[in-house]
Amino acid sequence: MMTIVKKEQIAKDTIEMQICGTSIVSSAEPGQFVHINVGDGNSNLLRRPISIADVNKGEQMITIIFKVIGSGTDQLSRCIVGEELDVLVPCGKGYPIKSLSITKALLIGGGIGVPPLYYLAKQLQEKGVEVTSILGFQTKENVFYQSEFEQFGPCHIVTDDGSYGFKGYVTDLLDKESVEFDYFFSCGPTGMLKAVSKRLENHKGYVSIEQRMGCGIGACYACVVPTCDESNGFKKICKDGPVFRVNEVVL
Repeated sequence: MMTIVKKEQIAKDTIEMQICGTSIVSSAEPGQFVHINVGDGNSNLLRRPISIADVNKGEQMITIIFKVIGSGTDQLSRCIVGEELDVLVPCGKGYPIKSLSITKALLIGGGIGVPPLYYLAKQLQEKGVEVTSILGFQTKENVFYQSEFEQFGPCHIVTDDGSYGFKGYVTDLLDKESVEFDYFFSCGPTGMLKAVSKRLENHKGYVSIEQRMGCGIGACYACVVPTCDESNGFKKICKDGPVFRVNEVVL
């Protein structure tokens, strides 16, 4: 069990929540997620996977950011400070930055795919990596964490309607801006990941897939994705991912 110690709305329908209570959080890596029980015994029986946005190892605290888009996240958003949550942590495989030789990184996030990139940027900076971020949102009222990402390097904001920052999609900005990088790391809607992977097909990188899950530990086969190598069949997003090498799986 983990306890909610802070909750704040940081953008339209977007909640930042800090939870603490277990030393296991110190092992969490960028790109991993928590699997939270939001049900009350009669509704929302499946846990909700939510990316880890930040980790404070000293205080055994995790920051999560989620958007209220259904009954499960709505119920989670109604939880109050001091309330306990049934949380599986950490889950999945994150970005393998410990094993990479990298000096410059490009981070590309879309919507609720932005949060896990914050902890990634933080870890990359600690390794001495130069970080450039491109963050895409629907409108100005959906934008969050711009100043937080600016701590690590250049941060470009893109909105679909042009109400803030650059108008268009993250791939449009890639066509406009020249960014040098060794690896790119991306998280967001599948359509965005497809476009980014195609645009950067000649570069090394990793993508994190957003998808509803069942058990969250690889037992139920509810979140499988086909691999690009047909001989390898399928991968489980919750266990083999959610982070995959670009072109490792079919988006």
